[in-house]
Amino acid sequence: MPGEMDKPLISRRPVDSDDNLAEVPTEALKVGILGSGDFSRSLAIRLVRSGFSVVVGSRNPKRTAKLFPSAVQVTSQAEAVSSPEVIFVAMFPEHYSSLSVFSDHMVGKILVDVSNATEQENLQHRKSNAEYLASLFPTCTVVKAFNVISAWTLQAGPRDGNRQVPICSDQLEAKRTVSELVHAMGFSPLDMGALVSAREVEAMPLYLLPGWKVPTLLALGLFVCFYVYNFVRDVLQPYVQEGKNQFYKLPVSVVNTTLPCVAYVLLSLVYLPGVLAAALQLWRGTKYRRFPDWLDHWLQCRKQIGLLSFFCAVLHVLYSFCLPLRHSHRYNLVNLAIKQVMANKSRIWMEEEVWRMELYLSLGILDLGTLSLLAVTSLPSIANSLNWREFSFVQSTLGFVALVLSTLHTLTYGWTRAFEESRYKFYLPPTFTLTLLVPCVVILARVLFLLPCFSHRLAKIRRGWEETDSIQFLLPADHALAQKTSHV
Repeated sequence: MPGEMDKPLISRRPVDSDDNLAEVPTEALKVGILGSGDFSRSLAIRLVRSGFSVVVGSRNPKRTAKLFPSAVQVTSQAEAVSSPEVIFVAMFPEHYSSLSVFSDHMVGKILVDVSNATEQENLQHRKSNAEYLASLFPTCTVVKAFNVISAWTLQAGPRDGNRQVPICSDQLEAKRTVSELVHAMGFSPLDMGALVSAREVEAMPLYLLPGWKVPTLLALGLFVCFYVYNFVRDVLQPYVQEGKNQFYKLPVSVVNTTLPCVAYVLLSLVYLPGVLAAALQLWRGTKYRRFPDWLDHWLQCRKQIGLLSFFCAVLHVLYSFCLPLRHSHRYNLVNLAIKQVMANKSRIWMEEEVWRMELYLSLGILDLGTLSLLAVTSLPSIANSLNWREFSFVQSTLGFVALVLSTLHTLTYGWTRAFEESRYKFYLPPTFTLTLLVPCVVILARVLFLLPCFSHRLAKIRRGWEETDSIQFLLPADHALAQKTSHV
């Protein structure tokens, strides 16, 4: 409903500043609300602004009437359920049984359950609140809706929150009626099926970033492993073998050495499952067989892994900017200057080191810029404005470019250090050599799939060709076009 929220939703302007709205037209559709809490008040405000006539049923109408806009009729619960055909039950589930005295007045009504189960209730009871309400009032039609919408979103409008409203019920006509009401309020209804789906709908507010659990644990695991490895090499080894106390490096230097390793490996893990999926399709000779569950879940987590990689890269940049601000860095510069004076060296200039650092910084900036573009285009508001070819180009082609830039950035950092014996502290290789393993495998595999013997066969498989099928599909004459339009 573009522009709908910019229009006045009631015929008269508000009469005061605390959401007390003027009376709505008498011919407006009447909607009832049982309950007088915060959610009930926000729901009443949204309904009035959408042009509905609202009657709120309360156990103490005189006390709660001042909390609602003047356009809302606050009355007893018995009167609130008598005339409206659609009634919102904005009460806690333990109070549902108290409404049984009004069951004769609620025959044939549509009851919209907006409650949520607590985490403990969700684990202990298999039946949802909506199903429990339906069992108490078998002569009514219960619809589950609006439980994922916050009171703030109801008052501020759908532009400041999620627009989707999951709806489920056993009667199609009731779902259609509530869907029309959802549309009128400026939201988007999402049909979730029968009332048994209320168990899933009520569990939605209990989730805490469900798609981020595995990627976050993966990132934390990589960080701990690399941090311990860098601690052993950069702090423990000098202390044990040379007696140097460098534990001051733990808060900044070791963290800054660890973050790019995590970001680099996470970025390679974004594109590794695509390589494995392509290899699996080539080996099977078909695309009509399911991937293993672990690979399927990995493919679905690529967005979260990529954003965590970008997050670690940004932290690495911030930590790098802070390195010259440390007192330890200043002391090291002073010590270096003193050594230069004592050695009677008027000028220290290492051409190779200068070029290495210039290339290292330049590639790092280009890589961060490319990662920023990938992160921005992963946002739904930006991704929805791109067609599939544009989105695929950014996420696949530019993503691979970012991986290559990260590899070059790592190689210029290492330079020739991998071949110096002094770099192998405690016989452990430099950290950057470990991080190069997975990305180099991904890059080599992607380059290998560009060879005609593999790319042509993979394009045929993705267009429906099967190795063991008696009917085989031929590629069009323009093979280059087929490659551009074929995706997993």
